This record gives sequence, C-alpha cells and structure tokens, in this order.
Amino acid sequence: MLSMANKLSHSDKDSKNEGTMKLDLIKGNFPQHEAIELLSQLFEVKIKFHENKIDKSQNEEDIKMREQRIKQLQNSLDQIKKTVLSNSDKLRIESVISVN
Repeated sequence: MLSMANKLSHSDKDSKNEGTMKLDLIKGNFPQHEAIELLSQLFEVKIKFHENKIDKSQNEEDIKMREQRIKQLQNSLDQIKKTVLSNSDKLRIESVISVN
C-alpha cells in the first residue's frame, strides 16, 4: 500500500489543476492474455456497479441511463479485446485516475 501512496500526487502546475489528485492505477506492459484479463475485470467492476444501482433504483430515467451505460461499456470491452488480439504479444496499458 505504501507504493500506491507514493504514486499519489497533487498537481499544481496551473490554477485549473489546483487540488487535483492523480493516481497511476495501471502502468505497465502486459502479454495479450493478461491485458484481456485485467481490462475485462476492470470493465466488469464498472458494469456490476451500474447493475447494483439499477437493482436499488426506482427512477425510470436513472435505470435507462445505466442500462445504456452498461451497453456502452460492453461494446467498449469488445472493441478493446479485438484491439488487444490484433496487436503484438506485449501491450502497454496506462490508466490514470484524477480526482478534483
């Protein structure tokens, strides 16, 4: 956990980024099968998040929005898998989380 804490940074390069915290969530080279596994798990967590919200919601607009978002995530995951499979054996994946 200490190494993750070291990756946190507060960006103060300009006033727009003041108070922004950034975390390198993923940064590395991965074989095809690990890239697909990692990305699939990330997308599945986000999909599950929306499914859980749907189960608890009674707002029709919210449900429709979340169902649409789930479809978008599933389509994006399918596209990413195709891209990964069409590339070389090792892929560079980077993902940054910014909170402000």
